[in-house]
Amino acid sequence: MQRISIIGTTGSGKTTLAKQISLRRNLPHIELDYLHWESNWIEAPNQIMRERVSQALSANSWVVDGNYSIVRDIVWGKADTVVWLDYSWPMVMSRILQRTIWRVITRQEVCNGNRETWQTTFSRDSIILWALKNYYPQRREYPQLFTKPEYAHLRIVHLRSPADTENWLNKNFAEK
Repeated sequence: MQRISIIGTTGSGKTTLAKQISLRRNLPHIELDYLHWESNWIEAPNQIMRERVSQALSANSWVVDGNYSIVRDIVWGKADTVVWLDYSWPMVMSRILQRTIWRVITRQEVCNGNRETWQTTFSRDSIILWALKNYYPQRREYPQLFTKPEYAHLRIVHLRSPADTENWLNKNFAEK
């Protein structure tokens, strides 16, 4: 596993897992959110996003986290492994709520100077609403995508709980 894509719904722990693998394997970590979001929560145009991702993934090894369909063909086309964090709805919702409240209170930067606020938390752009709209469609979509011929080269790792993830991480990426 030298080119790893971590996927899963918002709040599943993609970035956390990618950081752990990056540290344990000394692989570059690429967060797709940083390539997608400009400051002031402005989305990069699709072509610019695709160019950024292509450039970021030009190395021989990396771990990337994110679910952007606009670059899936690039990421999965170059990856050798996809790790799907497929946790229960109550698990991810509790994580999203805790993380969002923490970020708002502490004014923690999310990416590129962007921060979550109470205003965005309770707006139509809310990460919570995003999760509500996308959780079940993603769970249906991924198994279908994994069967496509263009992704036949991928090793799919399907993890259904944080305990499964911790066991898999320790088995495959022992701490130095």
